[in-house]
Amino acid sequence: MDIGTLLMLILLQAVLGFDNLLYISLESKRAPEEKRKFVRTIGVAIAIILRIGLLFFLVNTLELVQAELFGISYPDYFEAHFSGHSLIVLLGGGFILYTAVKEIWHMINFDPLDESSRAKASPAKVIGMIVFMNVIFSFDSILGAIALTKVLWIMVTAIVISGALMIWMAEGVSKFLEKNRMYEVLGLFVLLIVGIMLLTEGGHLAHIKILGNDIVQMNSTTFYFIITILILIDVVQGKYEKNLSKKA
Repeated sequence: MDIGTLLMLILLQAVLGFDNLLYISLESKRAPEEKRKFVRTIGVAIAIILRIGLLFFLVNTLELVQAELFGISYPDYFEAHFSGHSLIVLLGGGFILYTAVKEIWHMINFDPLDESSRAKASPAKVIGMIVFMNVIFSFDSILGAIALTKVLWIMVTAIVISGALMIWMAEGVSKFLEKNRMYEVLGLFVLLIVGIMLLTEGGHLAHIKILGNDIVQMNSTTFYFIITILILIDVVQGKYEKNLSKKA
């Protein structure tokens, strides 16, 4: 029974960690090329330690995190009741959305002959961003783990194994994106959708109403449907361009 729960948690962490993995691969590109593998490994390793700390914190303070901290009410215009959980999700969603839009804008305007057109960052800054976003991404997966089991060693083991898998897979994803630059655009739009999904989730958790209308959380079915359509568009467009190049 414990082994089955452990495998289920590892699978849960892997599925929910896909967008995190994508962010790590894209963010690490801001570091010097020779330091990229290092920042990915150290960033995820530190995040694993913080995830375990976050797990112990949430196990003991779950009710406090989900309790209302403060509310805002302007009848007929705006109403919200914020908890610690909703604020974390809203912060993460807003930051991911900002990052995706900024990188998409860069792709539209950058000069391929100008090496300084992409803003570089120090390894320490990139590691910090990877750790920060890893913790944000892990919040919901840890809450899901707590809902599945109360056995701490199972949750800690699942976090460590999923973190090790993330370190291993980040290298492959980064190399794939490096060799297939066209998929960077797809990756950024996936992150854009992730940001929107988290914002709607945070708005739902905070019971936000705008002009009397509730913020409705984007469900996972809608999310995966949109991602599937984006992937299909990318594949068809790539195939079409390849066929056109053969004719030329």
